[in-house]
Amino acid sequence: MADQLLQQAQDVFEGQIDFEGQKLTELFSTVILAVTGLLAFIIGFAQQNIWVTLWIGLGGTALTFLVVVPPYPIYNENPEKWLPANSGIAGAGIEVDGKKIS
Repeated sequence: MADQLLQQAQDVFEGQIDFEGQKLTELFSTVILAVTGLLAFIIGFAQQNIWVTLWIGLGGTALTFLVVVPPYPIYNENPEKWLPANSGIAGAGIEVDGKKIS
């Protein structure tokens, strides 16, 4: 029972995402931060209030954190197929200084 809970907690906090998920999170973070930064500047300039600018920027940063940091399933749709640990012959066909490595 405790092992199952520990495994579930580990799966949640481990944050496994694939390479496509990494590209997606990078795109999301770039777009969200750019848009909120632009909005913060425009609204703050229009109101002549630096606090509004800072709070909108902080809100955009928090939104980016909530979108990017948790390992949502959309970020792991294309997992890599790894070989098993002992699936091949170590050093097969590798030569170093004319000597085969076994």
